[in-house]
Amino acid sequence: MRLAEWQLHFQAWLADGSDDAAHSLGDPAARGLAVYQNNYRSQLVDCLQQSFAQVRKWMGDEAFLPAALTHINRHPPHTWTLDAYPHAFGETLASLYPDHPDLHELAWIERALDEAFVARDAACVPASTLAAIDWESASLQFTPSLKVRAATTNADDIWTALCDEASPPEGEMLAEPGGLLVWRRGLTCSLKRVDAVEYEALLHVLRNRSFASLCDKLAARLGEADGIARAGALLATWFASELITGVKHSQLDV
Repeated sequence: MRLAEWQLHFQAWLADGSDDAAHSLGDPAARGLAVYQNNYRSQLVDCLQQSFAQVRKWMGDEAFLPAALTHINRHPPHTWTLDAYPHAFGETLASLYPDHPDLHELAWIERALDEAFVARDAACVPASTLAAIDWESASLQFTPSLKVRAATTNADDIWTALCDEASPPEGEMLAEPGGLLVWRRGLTCSLKRVDAVEYEALLHVLRNRSFASLCDKLAARLGEADGIARAGALLATWFASELITGVKHSQLDV
């Protein structure tokens, strides 16, 4: 057997314990392979445990470990680094626990925080430059670390309690769905739940970048006076939170 073929069979054995792959390596080799597979799988389990520490606390080891093993069986590593391996674990949890949206959102929070931490740096906009901006043509640029998704449960409260080693609340549906934001400010990652108006406004401006368009959208939803006021309040909040890292228009880039 050529080395390349042997390596492919060995990889198949590591990934799924295939009997055919083991026998193709030869009986003497197959008898000694278990130690390699155990080490391989234990490293992947450890990777998932570290990446989803609060999910593990929430589920308990009795449920988390079988979910981790299911994920390993379905998704062998496909990149040179394990940093990317946990990426699809939330999808595995969703398939195993389709009726637990609190778990889905909790897993998203943990992954989003990890990704935000290693995202590209971006400086905030100096407050002294804001007065010179033509807001009619302003195009808003957001921090590369920003992650956004719908919020239907109190998963953020659960995550906060677990991180503080406090007793977490029971998972429950929100009276009114909103959104979850994760981003990094300096070396600190932030998690925030927002109401439906802010969530939809943020999705809108992330798509088209236009502040004027945001004003039009909120005016249509809330009425002209309230809509314009809410757009201004959101803009101030996003600047203060360092979500906006640049403003562009035809005459000035900030």
